[in-house]
Amino acid sequence: MNAQRIRAVIADDERLMREQLRARLLEAWPQLEIVAEARNGEEAVALVAQHRPELAFLDIRMPGMTGLEAARQIGSACHVVFITAYSEFAVEAFEQGAVDYVLKPADPERLARTMQRVRERLGSPAPDLSALLARIAAQAGLAPEPAKLKWIQASVGAAIRLIPVGDVLFFTSDEKYTRVQTADLEALIRKPIKELVAELDPEQFWQIHRATIVQARAIAGVTRDDRGRQLVLLKDFPERLEVSRNYAHLFRQM
Repeated sequence: MNAQRIRAVIADDERLMREQLRARLLEAWPQLEIVAEARNGEEAVALVAQHRPELAFLDIRMPGMTGLEAARQIGSACHVVFITAYSEFAVEAFEQGAVDYVLKPADPERLARTMQRVRERLGSPAPDLSALLARIAAQAGLAPEPAKLKWIQASVGAAIRLIPVGDVLFFTSDEKYTRVQTADLEALIRKPIKELVAELDPEQFWQIHRATIVQARAIAGVTRDDRGRQLVLLKDFPERLEVSRNYAHLFRQM
């Protein structure tokens, strides 16, 4: 491999950290070409696909898609070096022999040793990091969220119905049961609202009260009653749902 043409992408959500890392990398490896900089994991994945670099420097903790999630998507397209302020995560990764790491802030002497190891690995195919990434994610508290709920198994009278979550207009609960309301049926489940909130897609379902979750696309508008309470109006359904003060901010633009 031509040492003059080693290209890299840097991903860190902090501009100053990207600038510092770029400067330190070029000090440690003048032949390295930084072809692009990303502010998050999504940008890093796109830039790796666009530029096809040999190296990607990925901050482990970034908003949105983390460096670990970006590494999963990048796969074997290039070698990965993680950037982290948490030495315990990085040490485990290095001990597995699959990736290298840079600790924040980047120490020139430590970075020089890392770059030497990276150069030695560039002649080999990028490894499969799937198992290692899962372990690091769990250790770092960045494990992928469980899949969101797709179906509700609920009681309709004496029968049990399997209801697609997308058909649900709202969930509302009392002390014992949670009501599942679709356009054409009402069902009951025993799962409390606080558990449902964690299992539903927050972009699809909004909690508007401690006892109520509503399908966002079912909302027609918001009004106020004689007591000044905000009430959600639903499309093609007569019931109105009370919005508590803790969730009033959801409708400030309405």
